[in-house]
Amino acid sequence: MRFIVLLLPWLELFTLIQLGINTSALTAIFYVFVTLVLGMVVLRRQGMHMFERLRDVQQGRVLGSQLLVDDMAMGLAGMLLMFPGMISDAAALVVMIGPLRRRVAALLGGSQVEPYVAQRDVHSETTIEGQYTRVNEQDRN
Repeated sequence: MRFIVLLLPWLELFTLIQLGINTSALTAIFYVFVTLVLGMVVLRRQGMHMFERLRDVQQGRVLGSQLLVDDMAMGLAGMLLMFPGMISDAAALVVMIGPLRRRVAALLGGSQVEPYVAQRDVHSETTIEGQYTRVNEQDRN
């Protein structure tokens, strides 16, 4: 794994050089610039979307943790697009496509996350969170 991490920047550089050889240097530079801007747009949009979700949670609406994971994945895709190179861009496309992302996560051993629902007390404005166990009078003695 360490070898792949050390080799990745060189492979990214190689793919950009090959793009420049097969097309032109200006095309390769334009490609890097476009993916940088696209990554910044995706990252900014997902950041705003996550703040909207957090605002919904504060108002007592349901927040599925799978939705939060999807938001984080899109943020990762935005960062991958900002790195120059075609390998990270291909990985970003895999992360951006939801069904493909979930299938790859399942193949890599990821688990399905249970949705989280905040419980509200109907008699007050207080949100009650946590776990509890009922204890019968007979069990306490």
